[in-house]
Amino acid sequence: MVKKEGSIKSKGQLAITLSELKGFERPKVRQEQYVTEPEIAADVLWKAYLLGDIRPEVSIADIGAGPGSLGLGAALLGAGKVFLVDSDKEALDIAKMNLAHLKSEGLMVGKDKIVLRLIEVSSFNDKVEVVLQNPPFGIKKRHADRPFLNKAAEISTVVYSFHKSESVGFARGFMEGKGFRLTHIWDYELALKATQKYHIRRIKRIKVSCLRFKREEQE
Repeated sequence: MVKKEGSIKSKGQLAITLSELKGFERPKVRQEQYVTEPEIAADVLWKAYLLGDIRPEVSIADIGAGPGSLGLGAALLGAGKVFLVDSDKEALDIAKMNLAHLKSEGLMVGKDKIVLRLIEVSSFNDKVEVVLQNPPFGIKKRHADRPFLNKAAEISTVVYSFHKSESVGFARGFMEGKGFRLTHIWDYELALKATQKYHIRRIKRIKVSCLRFKREEQE
């Protein structure tokens, strides 16, 4: 039986659906390309749904979307227009395949609901209500998450952003300087799988936090 759009009714069901999506085929080390674990992505998206940040009248941008799990997950929960934004063509090609898979399963309809943008984050200027993002953690380049936070503050009123837990203070201070307030913080342990031959450990676990910011004037 063909599933209807919006038939995702639980966090567990969302996690299973996201686990069926493709990840990076050839992750780029300098860009810190790591897939958001399905269980973590589903937990954050479900929280956003319960908080009313994912609903049909809300437009969302997944900045640095990669294979698109955050943005596509938001669409599965009934978000309005969703932008998948990334400067890496290979990553967006995978996102496109994931979208095709969801459509083939009857979980996604409407050709105008998902918009893929092959563009640098600094060049994306569409206004949205909500930004979902898992930016580079700054492991390879200090404060690599700064351009993502800056763009999110520029184009939206609510921001969900992943960071190393040790960087929470920086992210909070940066966003407060842009007129946003930290409303929620959720802590996770992210498993970074080895993607290069020189990586010694198969899996490295790091503590990450997803921060929810809201523009002060919206409170």
